[in-house]
Amino acid sequence: EAGQYLAFEPPDWGPVYGQPAGGGTIGGVMSCNSAGPRRFKAGAARDHFLGVHALSGRGETFKAGGKVVKNVTGYDLCKLLAGAHGTLAVMTELTLKTLPRPAATETLILYDLEDAAGLAALRRAAQSPLELSGLAHLPAATSKSGRAETRFRAEGPPSSVRERINSLATLIGSLGETTREDGTEAEAGWRAVGDAQPLRDADTHLWRVALPPTDAARVAAQSGATRWYYDWGGGLIWLAGGDAHAIRGALGPCGGHATLFRASAAMRRQVPVFQPQSAALAALEERVRKGFDPECILNPGRMQPRPAAAATR
Repeated sequence: EAGQYLAFEPPDWGPVYGQPAGGGTIGGVMSCNSAGPRRFKAGAARDHFLGVHALSGRGETFKAGGKVVKNVTGYDLCKLLAGAHGTLAVMTELTLKTLPRPAATETLILYDLEDAAGLAALRRAAQSPLELSGLAHLPAATSKSGRAETRFRAEGPPSSVRERINSLATLIGSLGETTREDGTEAEAGWRAVGDAQPLRDADTHLWRVALPPTDAARVAAQSGATRWYYDWGGGLIWLAGGDAHAIRGALGPCGGHATLFRASAAMRRQVPVFQPQSAALAALEERVRKGFDPECILNPGRMQPRPAAAATR
């Protein structure tokens, strides 16, 4: 209503789990540090998290951050809580940074490129001075049109958007057929990318893989997945199906992270949902968690195996 928005583009993943759209909460978004296609330009949810009031597992209330962007108040606990999946504290009040909503949005779609060529086009656009806010590649098996789509988004004042899209067309238009989307059509296309709509109906488990864009095509090809697509200029892959050992083995050389995003209870008992950590990092995480919640009463078993003591409560 005030012409403001959350620039990190909070996704709506409820329908991926068979739930109605629009049922998520901002607390859930921040607890998972969720972000949509604008992530590579605007940052993650945690980068827009200014202040918090919370209750720890010790029963102690605390607050961190403040109400304004330039506020500096000690430890940056907001970034620690973002992505902790509710295992450190119950957040009761949040302050988030908003920005003016862009006046115009336009998408350029380049058709029929193979994965490697599409990702190369995304990297070329990302390295240009065009300040794009969306870079995605959907193979033909995944896209709604049935053709491979390499998608580029520009946002801002209408005249600036038009000029940048024209410049982009000059830069990459020789690679294949192009078309354009604007307004609500463009917004719906990027909502679909961020909300995992292209794989929502997949009759299998889903993986969400963050990695260096230069390794994206290789990891997808080695994953054993049946369908996939790329977001964040290749820095994120959504995979339908795939073998856990193959996926995490392919990530070894590049240091990426694979999250088992949707799976049966039986599979989740056998396969770690989150990327396995080194012993040193796992020990550090455990010390932090016990500092906030020594009895493991907050979301026990969510990010680590459920402790025996918590399981008996």
